[in-house]
Amino acid sequence: MVYMFRKRINVALAGQPNVGKSVIFNNLVGGSQIVGNWPGKTVEKAEGKLIYGDYEINVIDLPGIYSLSTYSEEEIIAREYIVSAKPDIVVNVVDASVLERNLYLTLQLFELNAPLIIALNLMDVAQSKGLRIDVEKLSRILGVPVIPMIAVTGSGIDKLVKTIVDVFEGRIRLSPFKVRYGREVEEKVSIIAKIVERYLPNLCSKYPSRWISIKLLERDDHVLRMVSELYEGKVVLLLVQEFIEELEKIHGESITSIISSERYGIINRDILANVQFIEKEAIRLSLSDRLNYWTTHPIIGYLILVLVFFGIFYFIFIGGSFLESLLDYIFDEVFMPQISSLLSYHLPEPLYGIIVGGLINGFIAVLTISLPYILPFYFILSILEDTGYMPRAAYLMDAFMHRIGLHGKAFLPLMLGYGCNVPACLGCRIMESDREKFLLSFLVVLIPCSARTVVILGIVGRYIGLIYGLLLYVVNIFVVILIGLLLNKVLPGCPVGLIMEMPDYRKPFVKAILIKTWRRVESFLYEASPLIVVGSVILSLIYQLNLVEPISYIMSPLISGLLGLPIIAGFPLIFGILRKELALIMLEELFGSSDLRMFMTFKQMLVFTITVMFFIPCVATIAACVREEGWKRATLISLFTVILSIFLGWLTNLSLTLIGL
Repeated sequence: MVYMFRKRINVALAGQPNVGKSVIFNNLVGGSQIVGNWPGKTVEKAEGKLIYGDYEINVIDLPGIYSLSTYSEEEIIAREYIVSAKPDIVVNVVDASVLERNLYLTLQLFELNAPLIIALNLMDVAQSKGLRIDVEKLSRILGVPVIPMIAVTGSGIDKLVKTIVDVFEGRIRLSPFKVRYGREVEEKVSIIAKIVERYLPNLCSKYPSRWISIKLLERDDHVLRMVSELYEGKVVLLLVQEFIEELEKIHGESITSIISSERYGIINRDILANVQFIEKEAIRLSLSDRLNYWTTHPIIGYLILVLVFFGIFYFIFIGGSFLESLLDYIFDEVFMPQISSLLSYHLPEPLYGIIVGGLINGFIAVLTISLPYILPFYFILSILEDTGYMPRAAYLMDAFMHRIGLHGKAFLPLMLGYGCNVPACLGCRIMESDREKFLLSFLVVLIPCSARTVVILGIVGRYIGLIYGLLLYVVNIFVVILIGLLLNKVLPGCPVGLIMEMPDYRKPFVKAILIKTWRRVESFLYEASPLIVVGSVILSLIYQLNLVEPISYIMSPLISGLLGLPIIAGFPLIFGILRKELALIMLEELFGSSDLRMFMTFKQMLVFTITVMFFIPCVATIAACVREEGWKRATLISLFTVILSIFLGWLTNLSLTLIGL
């Protein structure tokens, strides 16, 4: 047997959002990718490998970032990976159609001494705008290889891989562009760099001294904190503050604006003026421009937004219901009768109940409850991302969402929660800061999903009136806003402003959308399935061990005392953790009738429904919350919903009793 020893090359993909970085990643690694979270973080981590001759190239897709500042968790992750992991090559994916904005990140990567290759993507879009880029001259100026690409068609991928190998082997030498600021700023940077090298040698062993100096001048929170914790750090910070005040006095603006203006000056003066040329002027607005105008219009934009999200909700609800019904039929009518018949013959009754009712039904719940709604959600999300509509929706909703400590992008998970809380919870990762993700996770689990809608309409809508069922949704929105305002006051930190680009509208490519959708679905199934199955087994054990009545008795002071419900109503609440509509199904089974009017008053129906509407999320949502926020926060959120639901149920019971109902 002959063993082949391959040289390993570690590559990181870095770039701003919406530049085609994920498409390049998928083209490079194909089906070998592994998706998870960065250690201790809720930011998605994608990695994979490809074999190229005698080389094994490991590729990490870093989060999309606009800069290497610490405005978001993604930016910290990206720069810390480049510094700590020291990849052999950093492929900076750049949008050729908006070169000025993209080169801002490129300059910062140069300052970090990253070994760069530029993947100049979206060359077709640049050409359609009448832009011509002298790629060879751009490469000479930057001192690194520049590969023109159209990633969605695969153009340039082979050349990119070959260039990675050539740079790794030293056949292509890098002489990276030296970023030099104006005289006043450059003097201060040089002085600080020398002092940092002298007094903070340990920090300089990890980060370039010049980069530390620039970040100190920019008042980068992460770097300031690291320096302040060192023995000689306070002396350095005093000098930096003195320099900042001097520069701000000379320029008459904040230091961040000064550094930013200097960078853009370098980009336009030293780079773009020599490599980017306008071949033809645009005679009329492009389709993308016209779509942008109407979808951000102060009146029509909101009408389009309503139609889009109604369409999303309809597609997810109808598509999810269809898939759920289809899968239910396949398992309940085709597979389960045969499996039940086989196992009942060979297994004793208690073991049969645990295996079938817990283990197998738990696995089926993953496929029939979570998957039908997650699949269309991720499919729609991928389309919205790839077409460029997401930033427009966020822009329109930003002012309103800021009132509850979030920004416009939070609107999507909240709306999708009405279809299913699972994808809504997973969608919280689109928020930049940890504070916003946590706050949004609290709120999305309070949104009544389609399963809770079954309970609301099946009890209140059926027995009391549809108008009262709809009023419960108004109550829910009021409570969600109130909780959002409260959490915004209580949680430490401040809301993050919405800073995002408005990319051109683009035609989505089916292959890229399907790959992105499957990657996300696969990741959820891998991490959430064990939790759902374990939860199902535990509930099955409760039933098999005849613990229903003891548990109902223990809960009686709460259920019949505070909430004024029949004692037996406590158990459906517990079973509702597995699947929310089970609360209604179990209630009818325990009463032995589908007519609840024979056993419950209208007041009890309202109290029960409101309690279910805010009660602890289903196990699939808890699993999604654990995946995004970790066990501690998921437990805190779950306990909060229990307390809130019991409080609101008690308040409803007390209020209706006082008015004589």
